[in-house]
Amino acid sequence: QVQLVESGGGLAQAGGSLRLSCVASIGTVSRYGMGWFRMAPGKERELVAAIRWDGVRTYYADSVKGRFIISRDNEKKTVYLQMNSLMPEDTAVYYCASDNALYSQEVTTLSSHYTYWGQGTRVTVSS
Repeated sequence: QVQLVESGGGLAQAGGSLRLSCVASIGTVSRYGMGWFRMAPGKERELVAAIRWDGVRTYYADSVKGRFIISRDNEKKTVYLQMNSLMPEDTAVYYCASDNALYSQEVTTLSSHYTYWGQGTRVTVSS
């Protein structure tokens, strides 16, 4: 069993930055890939960024490429999402999730392959 807790959301101005954190308060995620998803009002949930279990490989959605950085610290059981150059369209609830592929060599991009989810943290970007 894994429990994920996100933090770091809040209000930011366009062009600003926020850093989200996701810690595994119960269980361990160091052997699994992690992803950050977001869901904006009226839109489907989308994968924003994902990282392999060892941090060597990453994936970014086109909409955030060059602005967001995903990283992880397995000793701290924490995954981060550094969000720079924020835009109003980044406004959403952000969720972290861990996948179900032990020591996978690939970055998991399918939401159906993510097993455990956090409760979400809200990010609001004003123009």
